[in-house]
Amino acid sequence: MLFTIQVNNKKIKAEKGETILSALNRNGIIIPTLCRMKEFTPTGACRMCVVEVEGRERLVTACSQPVEEWMKIKTHSPRVIMARKTIVELLLSNHPDDCLYCDRNLNCELQRLSEELNIRERRIKGKKIKQRLDQSSPGIVRESAKCILCGRCVRVCEEVITATSLDFINRGRQTHIGVTLDRDFNFSSCIQCGQCVLVCPTGALHEKHNITEVQEYFNKHDIVKAIQYSPLVSAGIAEELGIKYTRDFDRNLNAILRKIGFDKVYNTGTGTDVCISEIASQLTGKIERKSDKALYISACPAFVKYAEQFVPSLIPQLSTVKSPQQLTGILIKTVVAGQLGVKPEQIFSVSVTPCMAMKYEARRDGMMRKGISDVDSVMTVRELARLIRLNGIDVTNTEKEPGDEPLSGRSSSAVLAEVSGGLAEGVIRLYHFEHTGREIDKQLLKKLRSPGAFRDCIINVGDNEVRIAVVDGLPGLEKLRSAEASGTVFDLVEVMTCQGGCIHGAGLPFISSKDDLKNRARLVYQADETEAISLSCKSPSLINIMGKLLKENKDISDKSIFYTHFEKKNVLL
Repeated sequence: MLFTIQVNNKKIKAEKGETILSALNRNGIIIPTLCRMKEFTPTGACRMCVVEVEGRERLVTACSQPVEEWMKIKTHSPRVIMARKTIVELLLSNHPDDCLYCDRNLNCELQRLSEELNIRERRIKGKKIKQRLDQSSPGIVRESAKCILCGRCVRVCEEVITATSLDFINRGRQTHIGVTLDRDFNFSSCIQCGQCVLVCPTGALHEKHNITEVQEYFNKHDIVKAIQYSPLVSAGIAEELGIKYTRDFDRNLNAILRKIGFDKVYNTGTGTDVCISEIASQLTGKIERKSDKALYISACPAFVKYAEQFVPSLIPQLSTVKSPQQLTGILIKTVVAGQLGVKPEQIFSVSVTPCMAMKYEARRDGMMRKGISDVDSVMTVRELARLIRLNGIDVTNTEKEPGDEPLSGRSSSAVLAEVSGGLAEGVIRLYHFEHTGREIDKQLLKKLRSPGAFRDCIINVGDNEVRIAVVDGLPGLEKLRSAEASGTVFDLVEVMTCQGGCIHGAGLPFISSKDDLKNRARLVYQADETEAISLSCKSPSLINIMGKLLKENKDISDKSIFYTHFEKKNVLL
C-alpha cells in the first residue's frame, strides 16, 4: 500500500510497513548511518540517522521508525545537523589521532562523516581510550581504542557466521567489545573468516600485514622468491587499484610481480585442479564402498576450524585433501625446488588470496614437511595492492608476461571454485567424465548456482545416483541438518563460510553493495563459459604434474603430502 508523506516540504511516496530510512533512500535522500547494515534488524544504536518529525518532541531514528501517513519530516534541519555533528564529535573526543597511520585512512566511515559534517576542530575533549593492541591472531589485528561500539562485528559474528566470538563487555563508560573472558583473539572461538573486518567502519579490526616480512626477503639474493595467486586475485587487484579488469590482466599481474622482485610467479589454479582431482578420487571410493556418510569438501579453512571447534562429529567426514593454496605451496617446495636445483628452505613462498583465514591455515599443524612450511607468508589482495603502490609500479603501463612453469595453467573449474558451489561442481564434472567418458551437461548443475543458504541436486552418473548439497554460509548448516534428519542421504557436501564464497572474502576490496558481489560472481561464470578447458583433468599443467613430474619426485610420488589431518579443538566459548 502506497501513501504520501511530506519530506523537506516536498511530497514523496512511501510504502506501509517500511522504515523512514528506507522510504528516504528509495526517493534519493541519503541519511548517514554507522551501526546500520542492510538485511539486519535495525537497532538505532548510533543515532546518526535521526530526523525531525513534526509533532514529536524528540528526534527519531530513521532506521528503526516505521513510516506513517501523517508524517512531515525534516532530514537536514539545523537541529538534525547539530545532533549528528555532536554525535560524531563525541566519538572523536576519545578517538586516536592517528589517521595518517590507520589501516582505514581515506576509507574510514567516521573520517568520511567528519568531512561531510564539516568538523574542523575538536570542541569536545574526552579521556583517550587506553590502547590495547591485540596481535595474537594469525590474521586479524584488534585495536580497541578505535572501536566506536557500533556493534557491527558482534552482529555479523553471531547472526551470519554463528561463531559468537565477539560481544559487548562491561557497562557504561567501561563498555567495550571483546572475546570471551576479555582474553586475546587466540584464546577465542574465532574462526578467522574476517567478516568482522569487512564491516568494521573505523579500522578497529583489520588484517595482520605481512608486507614488511615480504620486503625483507627481496634483499636476500640467495633465496628464491616465489609467489602464487588465486584466480580471483587479478580481478581484485584491478578493483582495488581502480582500473578496468580484462581477461588478460593476469599476464599484466605476472609482469608487475616480477618488477616488484619476485623470481617466480605461479597460479594457485593449478593447485585447485589438483584438489579437484584428489577429491574426485575420494568421492569415487566413497560411492564404491556404498557409504551412507556424506563427503564434506571445502577449500575454506574457516569452515574447517568451525567444524573442529563446534561440530567435531563432522571431522571423520571431512575431506583431508589440502586446500589449493597449500597444494600449490607444497608443489613449489618439492617439484619446483627440484627443477631449480635448490633446497626447499631456499625458497620463500608467498601466497596472495581473497581469504584472510588462509593466514591462519598456513600456520596449521599438518601444513609443513620436515619442519618446512608449505607456504611461508600469506597476503590479502589489499596488501598486495599496497605493495604495488609502494614499489611505484604503473599498472596501466606494463607488458604481458606468462606465468612460470610448471604451475602456470588451470581449468575453468579452478576459477569456478571461487564461488560457493563451484568446488562441488568441478568435482562432479570430473567424476562424471571419468565414469562416462563424456562431459556433463552444465544445465544439470544449474541448481548449484541458485541463490540461497542451502541448495541440492541429484546427478545420474552411469548406474549411480549422486546427491550433492551446497551450504552457502554457515547458517545453511541448519537446513542441511534438517534435510539429513528427514532421511535424505547426501554423497557430496560443500560448505563455504562466507556467503557467496571467496568472492566475498575478507581480503578483497571493501564493497558497498551486493551489486559489487554480483559483478565478481559474473566474472567467474563468464570465465567458465568462455575458457576452452573446463575439466581439471584436461589442464596441461595438471597433466604434466600428475603424468610426469610427480613420478620424478620421490618425496611426493605417493601423493601423501597432498593430505592433512583434522582434530577436535577445545576453545573458550
